[in-house]
Amino acid sequence: MSATSPPIDFSASSVEVARSLIGATLLMDGVGGRIVETEAYDHADPASHSFPGPNRRNRVMFGPPCRAYIYRSYGIHWCLNFVCRPDGHGAGVLIRAIEPLAGLDVMRARRGLDDARLLCSGPGRVCQALGITDKHSGKPIDAPPFQLIPPTERADVVAGPRIGISKAKDIPWRFGLAGSRFLSRPFR
Repeated sequence: MSATSPPIDFSASSVEVARSLIGATLLMDGVGGRIVETEAYDHADPASHSFPGPNRRNRVMFGPPCRAYIYRSYGIHWCLNFVCRPDGHGAGVLIRAIEPLAGLDVMRARRGLDDARLLCSGPGRVCQALGITDKHSGKPIDAPPFQLIPPTERADVVAGPRIGISKAKDIPWRFGLAGSRFLSRPFR
């Protein structure tokens, strides 16, 4: 029997928030599922968008917490982050993968494929499947069109190095739901 998870505290460190989001449910206009993979980033981390300080691209990442920070990756894919820590700090959690549970037909149409395992197994796929774009950047993630439901049980969380970065790549700030088949990549 699992103990109930505490509510998600977005004033906490990005590492704490990234762990606590595993098992939470994320919906966008009713479409979404269980968060199964996250990565933490902080202003002191050279891999973080906030590392150079506030600028036009990353200003949302500096607060307030509990907001969506959306950016374009490689000029192709939108990526969703949840801002955490107090105003001015510059930290966030990248949502890397979710297990699709609601609105699968909508996700399949948006992604142009049927395999549920591939609908949201990567940050760009998450945004495409949920219909998230830059117009959602800065929006509160605890209000429509977002709905974030904390996990009802403590998740069995695994950790490892982050993916797709060239700086600070050995820091084990990637978190996932142990045994999930919906991860973007297996943990080693």
